[in-house]
Amino acid sequence: MFAVEVKDHIMIAHSLPSAVFGPAQGMHGATFIVDAAFFTDDLDAHGLVVDIGLAVDALAETLQPLRYKNLDEIPEFSGKFTTTEFLCKHIFDQMRAHITAGTLKDAGRVRRLRITLHESHMARAWFEAEV
Repeated sequence: MFAVEVKDHIMIAHSLPSAVFGPAQGMHGATFIVDAAFFTDDLDAHGLVVDIGLAVDALAETLQPLRYKNLDEIPEFSGKFTTTEFLCKHIFDQMRAHITAGTLKDAGRVRRLRITLHESHMARAWFEAEV
């Protein structure tokens, strides 16, 4: 299987209001490095998995509504714990929509997508599934 991975980052604020989160219950900030990996069984006629430029643009567009935001104030996240894992799935869903809408042109060959959020140099989470 072939893969191409692109990268961006977001800075957010949020709280995780449950005792299970210890000190992260209160408002705090996070900077996430975000990787989007596209997997195909084969290369296209030009030797590509996906066009890297289009993939970078799609990831930036997906992340834009989250940049410098307090996630506690985003209506669609109301009542949800905006954990790193939760954000991986949210970003996956948005990127999958780009793939299925044809934003990445010949991305219909993409079989799997993996979204990884690096929370620090010590921790990361990801969501990966078939497209």
